[in-house]
Amino acid sequence: MPTSSPHGAAPLPGDEMLDLVTEGVTRIAGFGVAAIGLVRGDVLQIVSVAGSDDARAELLGTRTPMHLAMAEIEGADEWGVLRFMPHDRLERETRGWVPDLVPLEGEDAWHPLDSLCAPLESADGELLGLLFIDVPVDGRRPGPEQRRVLSEYTAQASHAAVLALERAELMQQVRLATAAREIVRQIPANRGLQETVDQCCAALADGFSASGVTMQVFDDDLGSSIVLGDASTGIEPELRELGERAAREAWAAQTTLAIRVHVPGPDMPMLRVVGPDQVERVPRDDPARRRMRGTPPDEPPELAVVREHLARFGVGSALLVPIGAGPTCLGSFVLLREPGDPEWTTAETSAALDIGHDLGRVVLNARTFARGEKMLEDLRAVDRYKGTLIATVSHELKNPLSAVTGHLELLEDEDDLPGPVRTSLTAMGRASRRLTRVVDDLLLLGRVGDPDYPVASRPVDLRALVADVLEITAVEAARAGIELTDVPTQGPVVADGDPEELERVVANLVSNAVKYSTDGGRVGIRLGRRGDVCTLEVTDTGLGISDEDKARLFTEFFRSTNPTALARPGTGLGLSIVARIVERHRGSIEVESTLGVGSTFRVRLPGTPDPSVPV
Repeated sequence: MPTSSPHGAAPLPGDEMLDLVTEGVTRIAGFGVAAIGLVRGDVLQIVSVAGSDDARAELLGTRTPMHLAMAEIEGADEWGVLRFMPHDRLERETRGWVPDLVPLEGEDAWHPLDSLCAPLESADGELLGLLFIDVPVDGRRPGPEQRRVLSEYTAQASHAAVLALERAELMQQVRLATAAREIVRQIPANRGLQETVDQCCAALADGFSASGVTMQVFDDDLGSSIVLGDASTGIEPELRELGERAAREAWAAQTTLAIRVHVPGPDMPMLRVVGPDQVERVPRDDPARRRMRGTPPDEPPELAVVREHLARFGVGSALLVPIGAGPTCLGSFVLLREPGDPEWTTAETSAALDIGHDLGRVVLNARTFARGEKMLEDLRAVDRYKGTLIATVSHELKNPLSAVTGHLELLEDEDDLPGPVRTSLTAMGRASRRLTRVVDDLLLLGRVGDPDYPVASRPVDLRALVADVLEITAVEAARAGIELTDVPTQGPVVADGDPEELERVVANLVSNAVKYSTDGGRVGIRLGRRGDVCTLEVTDTGLGISDEDKARLFTEFFRSTNPTALARPGTGLGLSIVARIVERHRGSIEVESTLGVGSTFRVRLPGTPDPSVPV
């Protein structure tokens, strides 16, 4: 038996016909062990073993390099189709499994290292495998009758090997096509068209053993098509138009188009149509050759163009598969094989057409994703423009407002101003201070909304920050008859962020809660930490927020549709600033509210890795 190696990847499946042959050798031909190995590339794989459980356990599925397996034949004695190698001529290192056998006496006694095998060949002489025979029941080398029986079984084994290899090849094609289909079906929807095509082409090339893949996707928005893939180089506009027309016709008929390319050899000239039923040969050195299509007179000129293009790039055959969804053809992909590669099987074309349906969904998803990405980029551009405009206007207002405020303060210090003048100055000062707050909010909104403005992070003790905010807000709350409560927290609550921005988050939420609460109401603040996440909750028993208002609550300049809430002063910027600060700190904010009952704002922020780090 040949040298065995560890069980390799992708073993051939067992075959009942091969098993019948090996079992027949052991039961009828008078041998204790028989095995069949089939050629798979440059290795011989044992696919059937009969007669010995030990031999089957050790040999079945093993793969032996062909140069070692052929050592069983080279230099052997020829007994018709059989090849016998005596033990004294066989290199021991080529042996793998050796039977536990004590040789008998005599020249014809079978030695444990004797080797008897028979090449299994196809009708045209191609080596398909080897039939190994070992352990004769009588302990002797086979005589003429046994050799005749073994020769008959060798013929049967050759026929069975042809069928087994064909079936294995078909199963491999189906398996690979199925694997490619699964890869296509599992492509995420959030992928761009180019990334999607790259992933699809790689899967299709592997699944169908193709040397190249070209994918053509029709762009309905532009009224044209794009060609992508690892074999798209050099495709002319004329071929793109032909490909699109062929794909649409194939999708309508729910079929594929297989093209076998004839590549003329040095002494095989092309053909020229000279009449309805006449064709003459065109030598390879004829200048007109490049203009010729090299096709019979009854072949469509379009197909001839495709053949010539494929032949120019050394393609042996191509399979055009339409891509679509419903009645709409969205494109096509073309699988390419080199000259001498197998023809496209029915199983492959059927699997490819199924993948064309799956790719229709993938292309639609990629288009939707691309359009969504473009829309998002447009919205970001508008947002950046809005931020730039807000920042510019705010800066332009800041300096004049500072001058107005400064002069108002100088005038207010005068003691001899008439009453009406002082009243006007007071109103002007109040209005200028309000406008200054609006400008400050706009500047802060522009800064925290700028993706190019980084967060200056450091550990922030949220307990100390909340205490400062409550101290500042206490007077305003007491004046409004609102009770402020701070729920005690066990352990430190240290967030990772900018202390000034996080203070603004707490201040805006607490002041909003006080502003929209009624006399006798309550505002509670609770801090907590779970794992690496810090939480801040601000709860009030105020007006509450409607579901309609919740959807726009964190939008710039949004004011509630509740008339009672609108009566309270505000710019509609406070919560949008909070939302942007939380977002840029990689946190989240949510609100729970019931009209007439109250609201709870909950903020989650990333904590420092070690809460014991001093602030």
